[in-house]
Order: sequence, then C-alpha cells, then structure tokens
Amino acid sequence: MRNVTALALALAALSLTGCASMNISSHIERGTNFTEYVTYDWGPPDNLPVGDPRLDNNPFFNDYLQGAVEKKLAAKGYDRATGKPADLLVHYHASVNQRLDVFQADQQYGYCYGNCEPQVADYEQGTLVIDLVDAKTKKVVWRGWAQDTMTGVIDNQSRLEKQVDEGVTKMMVLLPRGGAGRR
Repeated sequence: MRNVTALALALAALSLTGCASMNISSHIERGTNFTEYVTYDWGPPDNLPVGDPRLDNNPFFNDYLQGAVEKKLAAKGYDRATGKPADLLVHYHASVNQRLDVFQADQQYGYCYGNCEPQVADYEQGTLVIDLVDAKTKKVVWRGWAQDTMTGVIDNQSRLEKQVDEGVTKMMVLLPRGGAGRR
C-alpha cells in the first residue's frame, strides 16, 4: 500500500507541470467605466524580446495573436479605430522561460518515490500579458495575463494557435464590455 501511495503522489506531482491548467487572471483599474470606451488601436510594439528566438523571429505568432485579440475585442463591444484617435491602445508582452521544479513528497509521513530522491521537472513556461491603455491618460485600465507550459508548443504551429486562442479567450472573458454595442 505504501508503494502505491508513493507512486500516486509522485505521478500527481509530475503531472502538475505537464498537464497543469492555464493560469488566467486580470486587473481592472478602480473606477473605470468601460462603456465609455468604444474604439481601440494597437499601441507601439514592445522593444523587449519575448525570451525565445522561436517566437521573436516568428511573424506568425505576432499576427495570429493580434488577430485573436481583435476578434475577442469586437465580441466584447470594441471597434477598431479608423480615421480618428482610439479610446484605448492595446499592448502585449510575451515571454518564455525555462522552469525547473523540484517535487518531494512529505517524507515525515513516510511517503517517497523510488529511492526517495526529489523528482525534478524541467519545462518551458510562457506568459502572455495584454494591456488596455486609456489613450488620453496613458494609464493602464485593464491588464489580463495567462501562464501555461509551452513545452512542445512553440515548434508546433497548430498547438501554438490553440494555446494563443485559449489564453486570449480566457483572458477576454474577464474584460468588461465596451461601449460600441450602445450605438
């Protein structure tokens, strides 16, 4: 029974990195009335690399991400500005970092795996941050972010598309509706 419990704990710990669900959250500037915002446009691009040359040099990633964001903004009641200044500027940051997690079962209760050495998980973690900036005040009024494992995703276009879609969709659920739908 002890070996079965130890094996189950070790498998659960290792699965935390490989199958962990995407971590999503957002922040809204206090007192912001999003129905006053009707239009958006893209702000200046970030000068910082995303942390992985496979994304830095991948125009598909940037185009696909922008398209996904634009679709979700439209669904939330925001129109792309044409011919006049936008109410909101959209800006994003993306990074990919190597992560190393060490999992060790609670040895004081006698649980361990194999030779009771710590288990190590090495993986790539991606973070995507989307900012909506009030174009007049230059203040961030909404920030959404998503974090997930990127191991095996960056080099696979269809998996990258799925990851971008999932992250943007889940973030935009947290964005209040805009005022374009009031017209």
